This record gives sequence, C-alpha cells and structure tokens, in this order.
Amino acid sequence: MDTDSKAKKYLIGRKVDRFFIKVHKASSFTIRYFKELVTSPHEVGEFVQQCYNIGYRSLSLITLTSFITGYVFTKQSRPSLSEFGATSWIPSLVGIAMIRALAPLVTALICAGKVGSSIGAEIGSMKVTEQIDAMEVSAVNPYKYLIVTRVTASTLMIPVLMMYAGFVGLMGSFLNVSQNELTTLTAFFHNAFEKITMLDIVSSVIRSLAYGFTIGIVGCYKGYNTSQGTQGVGKAANAAVVASMFLIFIEEVILVQVINWFR
Repeated sequence: MDTDSKAKKYLIGRKVDRFFIKVHKASSFTIRYFKELVTSPHEVGEFVQQCYNIGYRSLSLITLTSFITGYVFTKQSRPSLSEFGATSWIPSLVGIAMIRALAPLVTALICAGKVGSSIGAEIGSMKVTEQIDAMEVSAVNPYKYLIVTRVTASTLMIPVLMMYAGFVGLMGSFLNVSQNELTTLTAFFHNAFEKITMLDIVSSVIRSLAYGFTIGIVGCYKGYNTSQGTQGVGKAANAAVVASMFLIFIEEVILVQVINWFR
C-alpha cells in the first residue's frame, strides 16, 4: 500500500513538474517575442507577406461566415420581437450584437481554425525538416524572421478583419430587414449605430488585438516546438487550434468583465 501511494505521488509530481516546465517554456517564448520585436533588424518584407496571407486570404471565409451570421441572427430575432411589435428595434439589436460580441468572437474563432493551424503546420514542417536549423547556420535569426513577423501580422490583421466582419454582418442583416420592412440602407445603419458608443468600438478592437496575439503566439509556439517528424506536424496544427480557441474563450470572459466595469 505504501509502495502504491509513493508511486502515485511520484506520478503526480512528474505531471506537476511537466506542467510548470511547459508554463515556463511558453512564458519564455512569449517574453522573447517582445524582446525581438523592439530590436533591429526588422523583417519588413516577411511581415508584409504574412499580413497578406493572414488578412487577404481570409477575406472569403470571413465574408461568407459574417454575412450568414448577420442574416440568420436577424431572421431568428424577428419572431420574438414581432410578438411585442418591436421589429423596428432589429437594426439596433443587430448592431449591438455584431459590434460588441459577434464580430470579434466569430472572427477570432474562424482565424484560430484557419490561421492558427496554418502557422502551426508551416513552422512545424520547417522544424522537422531542419530548415530552422539551416537558417541559424546561415546567420539568420529564425525567431525574428518566422515568429515575430507572424505574431505581429496576426495581432494587427485580426482587428482589421473584425471590422470588416462587422460591416459584412450588418449588410447581411440589412438584406433580411429590407426584404421584410423595406428599410433603406441609410435608415438601417443610422438605427444600427444609434446605441453604439466609442467604448463599444474601442473594446472590440482591444479584444481583437488580444485574440490576434493569442492565435499568432500559440500557433508559432506549437509549431516551433514540434517533434516526432511529420506526425508531429499534424499534432502541432491541431494543438494550435484547440489551445487558441480555449484561450480565446477565457480571454472573452475576462475582457468582457473588465470592459463592463467601464460602462
């Protein structure tokens, strides 16, 4: 019995040690990003290329998803509001929902699946094929070239995609509203932004910045620490998506609570 209890304590101790080792590695990886970000030289060309890959190449998926979200949300809200004769509130309701919640969260989750997995798989494949080691031999800083550019591009492009997603979602809502109430585009957007404050817009941008940084740093960390050959690349891509989404939901809860203190 004593032997079993000692074995269990040993296993628990090993798991706790591994957990704190992972936390330390992730923290060091993140701190190094901020150090490399402010030191020269800066890989401007690679940064612009990553902005293109993350931003432009995500537009089609963001457009489709946001448009459907706005259209379906409006369609589902109409029966409940019509019972109270409040269908005129639909533009304002959709505007608040899209700007405050749906646009940042939907954009982050889509990009976590598309961008996070792409970054994790790309860097992971470079890791297992020893391309990163070759960059070090060639006197190129692989962390600055691969990690800093991708994390910075992700951090900056997710808020841009969020604003675009909010606009497209409102256009989807307008299509449904115009079909039923014959509302003009000017009247729709006036009602949609009537209750929106600068705090709502700023808070959405801040949340998107946090989500973008999370997606970038998690994808890069998982890819940069890939092992076990090509099988590890798939695991890194999957882990990047799962961990990014998990952290995004945690950040959503925390940031919403903090923002509500200022309302």
